[in-house]
Amino acid sequence: MDDLVKFLVERIMDDNHAYAYVADTLGGEALLDSHLPMLDLTEQLAHDYKAMDPSDPRSAGLAYALRVLAQSYAEHPAYRQEWRP
Repeated sequence: MDDLVKFLVERIMDDNHAYAYVADTLGGEALLDSHLPMLDLTEQLAHDYKAMDPSDPRSAGLAYALRVLAQSYAEHPAYRQEWRP
């Protein structure tokens, strides 16, 4: 699961950089307004999972949620099929 969380955080960072480029170059404020909050919340969930004790009963549900969110990057070459929920 650590590999999935690392993968997800890296993709979020990539997306943040891409959106910053779009905003600087093309003025994509609407895109930023709609997608950046979701990226921030997904990153927060990933960090919460890393900080969570594995015995916490919420960890299984959070792990499932991260697997679902990671599916949006399923076409990325580093995505692993075993991460599918």
